[in-house]
Amino acid sequence: MTTFFRIFRYISKILSFIAGIALTFMMLLTVADVLLRAGGHPIIGTYEIVALFLALVIGFGIPQVSMDRGHVYMEFLLDKFSRRGRNVMNILTRLLCFFLFAFIGYNLLNVGAVYKASGEVTSTIKLPFYPVAYGVAICCFLECVVFLFDIFRIRKGQYE
Repeated sequence: MTTFFRIFRYISKILSFIAGIALTFMMLLTVADVLLRAGGHPIIGTYEIVALFLALVIGFGIPQVSMDRGHVYMEFLLDKFSRRGRNVMNILTRLLCFFLFAFIGYNLLNVGAVYKASGEVTSTIKLPFYPVAYGVAICCFLECVVFLFDIFRIRKGQYE
């Protein structure tokens, strides 16, 4: 299980790196568009590219943030529980999140299939939507694996 966890952590770091590159590209593209727009020559499709890359930034960053426990916690509430109570609450929230992200991932796969079948593209520069939907769906399923790892670590007493 430890080897699988290391491989998964490596994959999550790669996805997080891709999200960082996408965020940097979004920033540079937006700045360039603002500067060129002031000169009367805007970059065509900037809004569409930024919107698609934003989906990648959020989707690809989620597994790594969860593994690093970088999201907001309600610690003041959990601190009032006993260790067993905290473990139960953590397991319940991880199970709830597991099913939520599995549902989101499944629906994004369906949305991606519809986009691919219909040939749905952005209006200005004709970029297809389906690769982004598929990419974020895969990241949602990877997030489900993170929740399973968390549950495993909670059960073994290695979470806190």
